[in-house]
Amino acid sequence: MQNMRDIQRRIGSVKNTQKITRAMKMVAAAKLKNAQDRAEDARPFFNKTVEVLRGVFTRTKEASHPLLAEREGGRHLVIVITGDRGLCGAYNHKAIDVAEEIVEAEEEVSLVVLGRKARDYFRRRETDIMAEYVQLDDYPGYGFANNIADEIIHHFEAEDVNKVSMVYTHFNSAISQSVKTMQLLPVEKFAEEAEKIGAEEKQIEAETAGEEAGDKKYVDYIFEPSPAEVFDNILPQYLINVIYSALLESKASEFGARMTAMDSATENANEMIDKLTLKYNRARQAEITKEITEIVGGAEALK
Repeated sequence: MQNMRDIQRRIGSVKNTQKITRAMKMVAAAKLKNAQDRAEDARPFFNKTVEVLRGVFTRTKEASHPLLAEREGGRHLVIVITGDRGLCGAYNHKAIDVAEEIVEAEEEVSLVVLGRKARDYFRRRETDIMAEYVQLDDYPGYGFANNIADEIIHHFEAEDVNKVSMVYTHFNSAISQSVKTMQLLPVEKFAEEAEKIGAEEKQIEAETAGEEAGDKKYVDYIFEPSPAEVFDNILPQYLINVIYSALLESKASEFGARMTAMDSATENANEMIDKLTLKYNRARQAEITKEITEIVGGAEALK
């Protein structure tokens, strides 16, 4: 059995650790509030961009643009978003695991890693890293998303890569985050979805043909100067918004995961302190009992 001094040292050490985890929890909670607000504020902006892009797709007979070009085979570029630091539960590992599945499933894969954890992991495994970004801001800026979008558009148009995807963590709540994979380029699947929606709108138009024009839900668009130039502006903007939204969602998820992990660590420290205190009291009682026994034994020997 450990002596009382050793147990007291362990209790002191756990208490010091508990102070650190409690402070980290409070910091993560404060940052989470700001990150969550930013992520939620960006969602309407992103949704509106999707709505406009969907409208352009549905009302354009032939959607032709370099960013919509489907190519067979070729290199797959994957953007992986993780954190720069640990102590946030399984946040980093979940995103890395999804990215690693893609790397193992396909022959030619390159990565754009955002965050030191993903950079270090794939560097040790000698995976092809096309670009890396570390020491990310707690609240990523729109200009940073713009730079990443410009980079992947450049590689796609130069045919260095034939497909671009993104792995990020979607923020559901402070205790719930889910890893998602999203195809960025080409934007062909989105076009197919838009065609279905367009067919539904045309059906609504046919059903409401007898109603007044103001009640119709389908409105034809006139593109000025042309659909191609509209795509030139809206497709890069769509990519920037998607990446920016993913960065905000990932940061909010990281702070939520860290807050939850530090809260669990603080509670575990409490339990450990209680167990060590009980152990200390037992050791102290055993020491007292031993001393009493020695005193009684000595008194009996003097009789």
